[in-house]
This record gives sequence, structure tokens and C-alpha cells, in this order.
Amino acid sequence: MTPPSHAPVLLDRVVALLSPALDRPGAVLVDCTLGLGGHTEAVLQRCEHAAVIGIDRDPDALGLAAERLAGFGDRFTPAHAVYDEIEDVLAEHGRSQADAVLFDLGVSSMQLDVRERGFAYAEDAPLDMRMDPTRGPTAADLLNTATAAELTRVLREYGEEKFASRIAGAVVRRREERPFTTSADLVELLYATIPAPARRTGGHPAKRTFQALRMEVNDELAVLRRAVPAALAVVGVGGRVVVESYHSLEDRLVKRAFTAATRSDVPPDMPVVPEGMEPPFRTVTRGAEQADEREIAENPRAASVRLRAVERVRPPSTSPSSSSPGAVR
Repeated sequence: MTPPSHAPVLLDRVVALLSPALDRPGAVLVDCTLGLGGHTEAVLQRCEHAAVIGIDRDPDALGLAAERLAGFGDRFTPAHAVYDEIEDVLAEHGRSQADAVLFDLGVSSMQLDVRERGFAYAEDAPLDMRMDPTRGPTAADLLNTATAAELTRVLREYGEEKFASRIAGAVVRRREERPFTTSADLVELLYATIPAPARRTGGHPAKRTFQALRMEVNDELAVLRRAVPAALAVVGVGGRVVVESYHSLEDRLVKRAFTAATRSDVPPDMPVVPEGMEPPFRTVTRGAEQADEREIAENPRAASVRLRAVERVRPPSTSPSSSSPGAVR
């Protein structure tokens, strides 16, 4: 397979945020969304003490990244897993902690560029959309079996599609005649269903539906809801968690978890936080950082990125009643 093109978003800034946590012998970064290994390659080049465990649920991505990073020898270790399994992955490699954790969320460039994966609406291909093509139902399965109410929820919640109900009804009627199998089937239906004035604004009319189906097929928000607290739990003092989000729901979830982890539990009117009651993390970025105009012009995917980072400043509580920092409820 020819490696697709890949331009990591905010590469220099991400490496700069990770570097302070990796500036010591034996330091380990867990790249939870390895993809083609662009961020990992830059870390291994610029952080001479660091090793990386790269997690990806996509075996094709793991294979291509392993080829790309072969020159780094045992400083790079691939792991076929979903990133909410970070604690299990570390344990399999004899570790209980990491020095840094990186998430670059959403669909990877490789998955978009490989036609057969069915993520892109611009080319006709099987309606798959699974990040791990070896397991679970496909986007076609979802379209052919979900109720109109379920499809409406998915399109409205994950795609912010204002014509969600109309599209869901059209899908149910269309599949009674013949099941959905390819992306062209769905794109044709969307052009016929979304009113012409709406099709002329806001980009391709299939963009929101394809995003919503992908997020549902891969259970992306539920996985992230488990993964962020798990990542916060595994970094030691001085360790950092860095997240790039591309969807408002993802960023909201990350922001909520980071806010909980950096907030003290003492009453707000207390003038001084007592020793030992300081929050376990501090915020490293000021709010959510975004790409500048130049990067967006060179790499349109950067337009929607929101970058957040926190650093552990206090060991986790040993109290048996305490919960993981940043747990999202």
C-alpha cells in the first residue's frame, strides 16, 4: 500500500507542549492516535531521551507507521488497541505510568485518503467507516438497520444536521427498496433530500452526515469519555496530557475533564488553598489554542482544531474513596 499524504496539525506546538515531560532518560510518550506516525516521528527526532508507545485501532495504520518509524528501533512500540485501553497497553509493556499522553482525535488522513475505507464522500466506495475494519458493524449496517429515531439522533447530535429528521425518513424509505452499500448511494439521497438553498452553503451537503455516521460507527465519544480520565490517571508528576479536538462535542468533553482536574475542591471563598488540597493538574494552554491562518491555508483540516494541555503537579490521592481526576460523569 502506498502511504497516503499526511500533514500533522499544529506539529511544532504539540511537540513543544510534550517536550518538558519527555526531557529525561527513559521517558515514555503514549501516542493514543498514532495514525501514520507524524507526531510520533517528530517527538522521536526532537526528544532524544523519549520512547513512544503508539496506539491505533487501525491495523493498516499501525503497519504503515511501523515502516515509517523503523529507523528508531526499540524507541517505538506499536500497539493494536482502542485508546481507552491505555492502562492495559502500558501494563502489557511493563509500565504503570507514562510521562506524556497525546490524542489527535477524529479520522486520520490515511483513512480519508484510502478510497476503500469509505470515509470520504467525494468518491464512491463501500460504506464502511470503521477505524478498525476487522470488527463491528459498518456504516451501511447502521443505515440499513437503525430506526428513523435513532438515525435522527445520530445526525443531529454528532453532525449538527438541521435536516436530520428529513434525512432519516428518506433513508428508511430508500432502504425498503434496496439496502445501502456504497457512499454514492448515500450522497445521491442527501442531494435529493436536502433543500437546494441549504446545499449551496456550509460546504458539501454530505459532510455532516458522514461525520455523524463515522462517530457513531466507531463509538468515538464514549471511547473518549473513558480515555481522557484514564490518560490523566496514568501520568506521573510533571507528566502532560495534550489533546487536539476537531468537533465541538469532543472539545467540550475534554474541557470538562481538564477543568475538573485543575480545580481545587476547597470552598471558593477560602483565601488560601491548604497544603495537600491543591488540584492535581495545572492548565498549560490558555483556553483552547487554534491554528493560524497560514497553517489553515496549507492544511484545511487545521481550521477546526482546538488544542488543550494539562500537567500533573501533585501525586494522585491514595484515598480509596477518591475518583480518577477529571472523570466525566
